[in-house]
Amino acid sequence: MPKTSVKTKKTVSVTVEPRLLQQAREAGLNLSAILTEALRQEIRAAAADNWKRENSVGLKELNRITEEHGLLSDEYRTF
Repeated sequence: MPKTSVKTKKTVSVTVEPRLLQQAREAGLNLSAILTEALRQEIRAAAADNWKRENSVGLKELNRITEEHGLLSDEYRTF
């Protein structure tokens, strides 16, 4: 994913426990960068969960076919 430029960022307000904020500041952590990366990870995880949910019927069918007939590559596998 490409990095977001400063010009396209949006200022938002978030609520954080005061002690946690103090510890982050003392550690010199960049809250914006951490939040941005955490949001990216959560969005990816949500998209993956959504894809699995939307494709569960097809995945179950592929698993059934594989169990019944095996994989096309089975005869070539060396492990």
